[in-house]
Amino acid sequence: MSDSDWIKLRKEMVDNQIKERKISDTRVIQAMERVPRHLFILEQNKMDAYQDRPVPIGFGQTISQPYIVALMTEVLQLKKGEKVLEVGSGSGYQAAILAEIVAEIYTIEIIPDLANFAQKNLNRSGYSKVTVKTGDGYLGWKEFGPFDAISVTCAPENVPPPLMEQLKENGRMVIPVGREGEIQDLILLKKIAGKLQKQTILPVRFVPMQGESQRKKIQN
Repeated sequence: MSDSDWIKLRKEMVDNQIKERKISDTRVIQAMERVPRHLFILEQNKMDAYQDRPVPIGFGQTISQPYIVALMTEVLQLKKGEKVLEVGSGSGYQAAILAEIVAEIYTIEIIPDLANFAQKNLNRSGYSKVTVKTGDGYLGWKEFGPFDAISVTCAPENVPPPLMEQLKENGRMVIPVGREGEIQDLILLKKIAGKLQKQTILPVRFVPMQGESQRKKIQN
């Protein structure tokens, strides 16, 4: 595949999967057009990079369907100068999309090999300013908080309290919530006067949040 072939596939993805589903934020559309999604996928799965479905990236994890990445980015209503936390780096693709829109991105991945994979992919794709950490995203990243926006790409059964605390006033969080193996709700939370306002976006199915989230589930 030549660079022009990948660009053509990416444009078709944006036209048929993103614009057709009413994603209208110009910045999100441009980010989806620019980020080379095939560079964030395992070599054996590259030809599936621009398909309308999630793609495995190893360790039981996936890179989300392009439309879901675009939707989660759009609902956050990001502004250029904002600071964003991502929970669940995966292959680094969502962080790269965010980095096209805002300057300060912090992303956490609980699986060390995936955190290294994300860092490698981000560096070789020109997004070396994204800060990647191996750790438990349930706990957030207090050192760099509070955040204007938080994007969570794995599903806890309940919204983690540390993430609520690390969200700024007027901040937004997009997160899938629900039980493993069941249909979950993708929700948007906005912190207004210290309280969270909730909006359900659509039903989804994400991999479960690991670490402290799983321990809380066992305790309950």
